[in-house]
Amino acid sequence: MTQKLAFLGFGVVGQGLAEILLEKGEKVKAETGFEASVVAISDFRKGSLYHPDGLDLKKALQVIEETGTLDEYPDEDGLTRGWDSITTITESNADTIVEVTFTDVKTGEPAISHCKTAFASGKNVVMTNKGPVALAYQELSALAKENGVRWGFEGTVMSGTPSLRMPLTSLAGNTFHEISGILNGTTNYMLVRMEEGLTYEEALSEAQDLGYAEADPTSDVDGYDALYKVVILANLIMGVPLKTADVERKGLSSLKQEQIEEASQAGKRWKMLGSVKQTEEGVEASVKPVLLERDHPLASIGGATNAITYACDLAGDITLTGAGAGKVETGYSLFIDLLNIHRDQL
Repeated sequence: MTQKLAFLGFGVVGQGLAEILLEKGEKVKAETGFEASVVAISDFRKGSLYHPDGLDLKKALQVIEETGTLDEYPDEDGLTRGWDSITTITESNADTIVEVTFTDVKTGEPAISHCKTAFASGKNVVMTNKGPVALAYQELSALAKENGVRWGFEGTVMSGTPSLRMPLTSLAGNTFHEISGILNGTTNYMLVRMEEGLTYEEALSEAQDLGYAEADPTSDVDGYDALYKVVILANLIMGVPLKTADVERKGLSSLKQEQIEEASQAGKRWKMLGSVKQTEEGVEASVKPVLLERDHPLASIGGATNAITYACDLAGDITLTGAGAGKVETGYSLFIDLLNIHRDQL
């Protein structure tokens, strides 16, 4: 049966998923039976479209590329324009909401409200927004279960790299004593360049020029981005109801250039790590610069790459590396969540 999708937000990530659906649709249908139809797109800036029989996704991408909005998408019988996100959720015939709006990471809105509305309407949600998962995981998980729907958010940690799916499936049965990782590519890139002699300010400027860091880099360099990922990992993988306030946070600016130089001379390396660990006293969680030996599996991770190590009681230490951002990679994280809904594995 075709899975009907409604996109909330149609920026870089949403368009990345749309391109994957177009490019890989026939291949995946032949291999798995999965088929998707996009019936709605609602974007605050670009406009909104709904057609119960499905939109022409190729045409939608074309008009966005040419004009920046959906206004030039051709009219046809049955096409509705102008719905906001909540109306799109409640009034469309979508089975699954693809939630890729901008989210306030302090409140989780509007994505938390989108999830609640979708679940109450009997609709699945797949998303890349960290806020709702980090701030309302217990509540939203319970609501999804209560309404018999699925909630996928693989892309909230390490984008398309299966940092959530792998431990839940391939490492099932293990007890995870500790999870630690390089969960922010911007700060990892900056640390590598600072080790090569750049100042903090020079490394940040370069990261911004390359598109790794935003004009306001606070979320990355002060550790908030990684902090939300630590909370997600604790709740989902370790089953610990960790809150954001429980995580110790120190930004990259707390690390001095002299410390980096001293570490290099001693054959060691600083990395900005997010970690959660089970101890006899309870759970310890942090996001901060950590000094590592050069033979540590996370010490060799360069550039904007992400990496994560799971300390398992049965499998031992397992380290996973991969991209933590990107149009295609993050779009793929949504795609795999949709595919797992189809497989009844989410």
